[in-house]
Amino acid sequence: MYCPFCRNEDSRVVDSRLVDDGTAIRRRRLCPACHRRFTTVETTSLSVVKRSGVAEPFSRSKVISGVRKACQGRPVSEDDLNKIAQEVEESIRSKGLAEIDAHDVGLEILTPLRRLDQVAFLRFASVYQGFESLEDFEQAISDLRSQPAADELPFDGEQRPLTAR
Repeated sequence: MYCPFCRNEDSRVVDSRLVDDGTAIRRRRLCPACHRRFTTVETTSLSVVKRSGVAEPFSRSKVISGVRKACQGRPVSEDDLNKIAQEVEESIRSKGLAEIDAHDVGLEILTPLRRLDQVAFLRFASVYQGFESLEDFEQAISDLRSQPAADELPFDGEQRPLTAR
């Protein structure tokens, strides 16, 4: 790590702390040449590979944007959208991959969206599962109806439905 003050290529780590719920490390460094301190933040990178083959950094805002379109006109709050984006990112990062296909990101969205709003789930699934006919919609609706009651309970953003009270 180059010192931002004197461009010396050596530095010593003085302190390290986890930040952003453990997804990043904040390090205080000391330059042995000019004796000035500076801070660095280290994060793991997660790239999404698009159909064209171009890779770009994972973006929660893109997940939120896509889910927001599916939820248009539905009783879904911004907080719900943020929770889904967080759950999707955590799920993808837990797989330990540096790159993930954009289509797989869409598929990861389906599980939490299904718990949140079934109509929005059908809208989103019709794109990412490639529905081509009314039979595809009928099958998806049939699958939704046959799910256990726990999947129909409200979503709390922590990868589990809320229990009945």
